[in-house]
Amino acid sequence: MHSATSAVKRLALARGLALHQPQRLQPEDAERLNAARPDALIVAAYGLLLPQSVLDVAPAWNIHASLLPRWRGAAPIQRALLAGDAETGISIMRMDAGLDTGPVLTQRSIAIAADDDAASLHDKLAALGAEMMVAALADIEAGRAQPLAQPALGATYARKIDKRESVLDWARPAVELERAVRAFNPSPGASTLMDGETIKLWRARVATGRGSPGQILQAGPELVVACGDGALALGELQRPGGKRLDAAAFLRGRPLAPGTRLG
Repeated sequence: MHSATSAVKRLALARGLALHQPQRLQPEDAERLNAARPDALIVAAYGLLLPQSVLDVAPAWNIHASLLPRWRGAAPIQRALLAGDAETGISIMRMDAGLDTGPVLTQRSIAIAADDDAASLHDKLAALGAEMMVAALADIEAGRAQPLAQPALGATYARKIDKRESVLDWARPAVELERAVRAFNPSPGASTLMDGETIKLWRARVATGRGSPGQILQAGPELVVACGDGALALGELQRPGGKRLDAAAFLRGRPLAPGTRLG
C-alpha cells in the first residue's frame, strides 16, 4: 500500500469500492481491469506508460498538465515555468503507445501568473483538469467526443527534473534563476552553497545590481546576489534542518558581508 493516501483512494474506501494499487502494472492487472468491464480508463499524474494490454481494455483518457503537443512528458509544469511560458493548460488526451502523443479531445489554457510556482500552478491545473474530465466523460458517453491528432509542429519534451538542475548557476541571467526558484518550489527546492553549506531558496525576485556572478551585493535588509545578467534578491531561505525564513530573519541568524560569494 502506498504511504500517501490520495483523494481518490479515500473516496473509494469511504464508499466501499474495490481498490487495487500495483507498484507496476503486470499482465494480471490487465486481466483484473478487463474483468471489471470498464467503459473508460482515467489516468492522472501516472508516471509510467500504460502497456498495450491495458490500453486494449478500454479507451484510456489522460489529464495532462500542458497544452499538447508542448511539454509532453513527466514535468510539464516545471518546464513551462523554467521556459518563462506565458500560459499553460490542460489537455484531455486519448492515450496510445507513445509518450503523450495521442489525439486530444479538449484543451483549456490558463495564464501563468508572475508569482506562480510549481505548487500553485499544480493546484490550479488540478482543479481545471477535474472539471474538464467530468465534462469530457459526458461527451464521451453521449457520443460527442471527437479527439483530434496532435500537430507535429510545436512538440516539446518535458523531461523529468534532475536534482542537479536545482543548484543555481549564478552565471545565468537573473530572470532565468528567478524562474528556477519558482519551478523547483516545492520540490526539489532551488539551492546554492554558502560557505560549504547547502541553502534552499524558496522565494526570489529580479533586482537591480551588477557584480561578479554569485557575489553578495547587499546583505540587509534584503540579500541581493549578482548574476550573469542582473541580480537576484533572495526573499526566503532555509538552512539544513532549519525553518524557512525571510531574508532579514535569515541574516540575523547567519550574518553575511557584501562581497561574500555564493556557489
